[in-house]
Amino acid sequence: MASPRILLNAHDIRADKQSGQYFLSDRSVAKTIVVCSQASAKDVVLEIGAGLGALTIPAGRIVKKLYAVEKDSRIMAVLEKEVFSNRLSNIILIRENILQLDIKALGKGGNHGLVVLGNLPYNISSQILVKLINSRQVISRAILMFQKEVADRITAPPGGREYGRLSVMLQYCANIKTILAVRPACFFPKPGVESLVLGIDFETPMKNAGADDAFLFRVIKVAFGKRRKTLKNALAGSEFHLDGSTAFQALDRAGIDPARRAETLAVSDFVRLSDCLKDIVGQMGA
Repeated sequence: MASPRILLNAHDIRADKQSGQYFLSDRSVAKTIVVCSQASAKDVVLEIGAGLGALTIPAGRIVKKLYAVEKDSRIMAVLEKEVFSNRLSNIILIRENILQLDIKALGKGGNHGLVVLGNLPYNISSQILVKLINSRQVISRAILMFQKEVADRITAPPGGREYGRLSVMLQYCANIKTILAVRPACFFPKPGVESLVLGIDFETPMKNAGADDAFLFRVIKVAFGKRRKTLKNALAGSEFHLDGSTAFQALDRAGIDPARRAETLAVSDFVRLSDCLKDIVGQMGA
């Protein structure tokens, strides 16, 4: 493949940095991502933000089918030519905002879960991750590139400022490992930040499964929505319509000090709290 600089110049296209368009130009990084995905001829791949095809083409050569999602019509036109010139009939191009795409429909009926690849747009990477978590029933694993700051939040342990809603949600339902650090020089144009590639495994059985995942995610959102407050005060007056004494009761039943704050709780603590709180809210008829 030609370099992103050459392709963009040839088609008189300027990267939209405000939309997070930084195109991977280092072929060795692209190769590492595809290899670490362990994608094979039996797999169906969903690529988020396909761009100019740095991952699309090498992955498309080895997998059963690849859905390449790209919302920019200018970039999609270039990608279409690249796919055609490489004679890859198993690549299906989808011009769509990934946040609007029905991922569950793409993965429905497959013998294996989707393998997700992507150099995620920096400005919506958190939203994309939440969407993948909510679609994880049809996803086996994901190999994704994040801005280092976001990756650090995702993998952060309890107790620090970086630990937050994304940390708990993803660590609850997946095993995460850091695969590769990627320098700004590996992109065109060069971003002003470092990037990290993370491997996310949704297939490993969860150690601390809760009674109701949707309710658990609501509890996590409420707890971190007012992270400077104690858990008791964050829960009281929240969308659960609890008073202070009821919030205290839920925390006490879960064995959690009401004076603690959200960032001090491990994933297992949130699961216990969610299960206890769901029982109490259910009794209230809320």
